[in-house]
Parts: sequence; C-alpha cells; structure tokens
Amino acid sequence: NYMCSANEMNSSLVEYVNGIQVIKAFNRSSSSYGQYSKAVNYFHDCTMEWWSECWIWNAAARAVLPSTLLGTLPIGALLFMNGSITLPVLMICLIVPLGFTGPLMKVSEAMEQVSMIKGNLEQVTAFLKTPELQRPADPVTLTEPTFEFSHVCFGYNKSEVLHDISFKTSPKSMTAIVGPSGSGKSTIAKLMAGFWDATSGTVLFGSQDIRNIPFEQLMGEISYVAQDNFLFDKTIRDNIRMGNPAATDEQIETVAKAANCHDFIMQLEKGYDTMAGDAGDRLSGGERQRITIARAMLKKASVVILDEATAYADPENEALIQEAISKLIFGKTLIVVAHRLNTIRNADQILVVADGKIAGCGTQNELLENCPLYKKMWRIIQMR
Repeated sequence: NYMCSANEMNSSLVEYVNGIQVIKAFNRSSSSYGQYSKAVNYFHDCTMEWWSECWIWNAAARAVLPSTLLGTLPIGALLFMNGSITLPVLMICLIVPLGFTGPLMKVSEAMEQVSMIKGNLEQVTAFLKTPELQRPADPVTLTEPTFEFSHVCFGYNKSEVLHDISFKTSPKSMTAIVGPSGSGKSTIAKLMAGFWDATSGTVLFGSQDIRNIPFEQLMGEISYVAQDNFLFDKTIRDNIRMGNPAATDEQIETVAKAANCHDFIMQLEKGYDTMAGDAGDRLSGGERQRITIARAMLKKASVVILDEATAYADPENEALIQEAISKLIFGKTLIVVAHRLNTIRNADQILVVADGKIAGCGTQNELLENCPLYKKMWRIIQMR
C-alpha cells in the first residue's frame, strides 16, 4: 500500500505540474488540486498505518538495546564477588555489549528501508523479466530497400489493432499511409522500424523477415522521424551527432544548414554548444523537429520513415520542415505517415488505412476513383 500510494502521489504531482497551463485556462484549479491533495492524503494515511505497526517494535528496540548494563552489571558483579571471573573479564563483559548497541540500533532503523527496497526490487525485477525482441547476432544479406507486409496482424496485449495487412513498397519511391486518427497508421510505421514484432503474418525488409535481421543492421538502414520528436539534455551538437557518432563538426553544420536549423542555432546563447534542455524544452516544436531531421540526414540511411513529421508545426515551420525533408529523402525509399493529404498527392503509392485494415491502395487518381474513404477525406481538405 505504501509503494502504490507513493507512486500515485508522484504521478498526480507530475500531472498537476505539467498540466498547470490547461488547468488555469479552464479554471480547474480547485478540482485538479483536489485530486493531487487526495493522493497526498492517501499517501499520508498509508504511511501512518505502516509506521503505527512498526512503532512499538522500534520503541522496544530503542529501549532495550542501550540497556545492556541492566543485565551485565549485576550478573557480572555477582560472578566477580563469587570469584567466578576476574576483574579484567568483568570489564570486558561490561564494555563489549556496549559496542554492539550502535550497530544493532542501525539495523533496527534500517528494517523499514529493507521493506521499501524489497518493494522496489519486485518492480524492477518484473520490468527486467519483460521478454526482449529476439534478434540474431550475425548480419544477413539484404536486397533492395523495400518493405513487404504479408497478412500482418498486430495487437497491444489482447487488443488487436491491425487486421490482415498486406502491401509492398518499391525501392527509391514514396509510399504514403493515410487514414483517420487511431486507424493504425503509426503502428504500421513502427512495425517497419522493428520496434515491435507482428502478432501474426510476416514483415519483410530487403527480402528478409525483420525478425531475422539484427537490430543494429536494421537501424543502420532506417532513419525514423516521429511526430513526438525527442531531444536529450545535451548540446545541440551532440543531439545531431547521434545520427552518426563519428561525424565531424563541419558535417554537423552542413546537415544543420540543409535542415534549415543553422540560423536559429547560431542565434542561441552558445550556438551549437547550447544545452537543449530536458526533452528539448528550451526549443520550440518546429525547432526540435528540424534538429531531428538534421540528425536523420547525418545517418545516411537508405530508408526514411516520417511519422507525421509536420503534425505540430505552424505554417512557417512546416514550409521549412518540408524543404528539409525534400533534401533528406533524395534518392531514398520514403515512407510517410501523413494527415495532410496535400503533402502526399504525388506519392507513388498511397495506403488508406481504416479500422486497422487497408481500405484502398494506389495513386491519388486511382484512389479518387475507387476508394470512397479517400475521396471523402480529399473532399474535406478541398472544402477548407
């Protein structure tokens, strides 16, 4: 109960602090603080309940352990008077127990910590026992940088989100994946990147089952740019260098210029040596996105997967990001998860996903003729 209540209190605190702007904007301060206060009170009650069971034993230990002379002094004096022990032995018998008191007191104080450690250890052990994705160690021979899904199904735990997905991409071409929110577009992209294994069916890359490709080899072929871009609390230079740890400073600046982020980086206090902050919070969303694109450019992979890379960008940043993307994808196989149909109208192949299934596949003109869902989505875009 103590561990669960502590976790609940920490989660409530993080939620309250991170959502403070929304809470203020919608005047929900009282109710939101009430939920946090409730979690704190629950933690307080659980702590008091736990300690109330320990106090009597703790008090007993603190009272008894320092009182060694109450037993050793009279008994030792009696034995000495009877001649059973000598004076040096008596002194040792009085002094030695006093030396045990300090360590035993520390052990008694540490007992509650041992219980907490046990609870944390159980959580860590459960996490470490989570099955890893099984991949071979030896590299395999890959042909052209293409993907092929064959009757793929995938689910989170017991909830299946992809149902019998089958399609194939072409090398050095653009395949777009579109569809309503929650239809499974990003899940398909993550299966391509090997983040998860299909529940059933086969995902092939370069004519090899992804499960037979070492993870390092697969990641060497793929650059993945997600909508939820993430920067580490390191310098801008180090965040870009993650795409290629051996890259020189000149190469980093070259890709930064190509990604349209060199100018704003130079306006920062320390330029490329400026810290990005926790998860890149010192930069705007558009700036973070351009840095992740620069990182992907530096990787020089044969396949680029863009998972709604401009989802949160304003019009000005979107134009800069699109220009950077056009340089990133030159001569590569491109997979785009998109919600703005205007950006993928010239794709070589468009996959329309609905409710975890392929509702249509083809070029834009073919889909406008044969796919009612795509036709409806396109009509809505044009009306705007």
